[in-house]
Amino acid sequence: MMDKSVFQAYVHSGDFLSALRLPAGTELDFSLLGQGEYNVNYSFRHPETGQRLVLRLNTGSQMHLEHQIEYEFSALQALYPSGRTPRPLFCDGSRRILPCGVLVMEHLPGRALRYETDLPAAAEILADIHSLPVPSGSGLLEPPRPARSIYEECQAMAERYLTWDRAEGPAARLLETLIVEIGRLPLEEEGGAPRCVVNTELNSGNFLINEGARSYLVDWEKPLIAEAAQDIAHFLAPTTTFWKTDTILDREAVRRFLEHYRRAAAGRLDAGPLSRRLPLFLTVTCLRGVTWCAMALREYAEPGRALTNPDTLRKMGTYLSEDFLRYLLENYVRRDFLQGVLP
Repeated sequence: MMDKSVFQAYVHSGDFLSALRLPAGTELDFSLLGQGEYNVNYSFRHPETGQRLVLRLNTGSQMHLEHQIEYEFSALQALYPSGRTPRPLFCDGSRRILPCGVLVMEHLPGRALRYETDLPAAAEILADIHSLPVPSGSGLLEPPRPARSIYEECQAMAERYLTWDRAEGPAARLLETLIVEIGRLPLEEEGGAPRCVVNTELNSGNFLINEGARSYLVDWEKPLIAEAAQDIAHFLAPTTTFWKTDTILDREAVRRFLEHYRRAAAGRLDAGPLSRRLPLFLTVTCLRGVTWCAMALREYAEPGRALTNPDTLRKMGTYLSEDFLRYLLENYVRRDFLQGVLP
């Protein structure tokens, strides 16, 4: 956890207060908003404007970026015109006082997404974001072959687990089978789909839903320029929906979501390639979910980790169970889950 005295030194520093246009000596009241594996977020109010803000502290990079917080800040700047993401105010990657990157952005209202009722809202959010013109000069990464890029990331994450002396035998064997069988898919194929900014981490807790009002998508730690199908697959994958809930979407729920997304994107985004590309991305995304858990499980066991999350640890154990891995293999790899769902 963050050393309290170091934290206080930073939030009382001239650089931090002047960035918020506050005089020296201003006292701010912070409350813990949420904690992930690589970030911890605090909520506070600007004492002069009354605006509620978020202070985000970044302790590492899943993308292995040297300037992770600057990358996220740049993405938020590019995405703000969508009206679906928080406005970024400033970032500090200097690490002069705090041993982590710092981002301040506006706080947005809303509750976590409920798959039972909020699929239309999620479809509209994603359509607005995917329809945004790709910004020039944003610095966002753009893999030339996104499916191959995901698969290679999965191989690297799985290797971290498979070379660990505490790896469980059944999980290791099933991970190896998944890697081999998914490696036979047309990962090199170019989609011909228009490029857009994709979030890549669309779990339910990153949506902020407001009934009868605008809803939002937060947590832009790993955005890319890629195909909309990559995001849609990640949103629908069981490794995503089951992460913060106990939900796995059936074919009818998937069909309804895709119909709503197409209507919301009509006239702004060519969704034609979606049907052709979605099965591939759905399968590869399932692999990404379980290989990330495998890698993270090893990281959790290593000393000196800055952040840990007990709920995450429990879920990782479920994802690496023999039953769950076999379920993915039989339903999303050896058979096309989307057969009969896509037009």
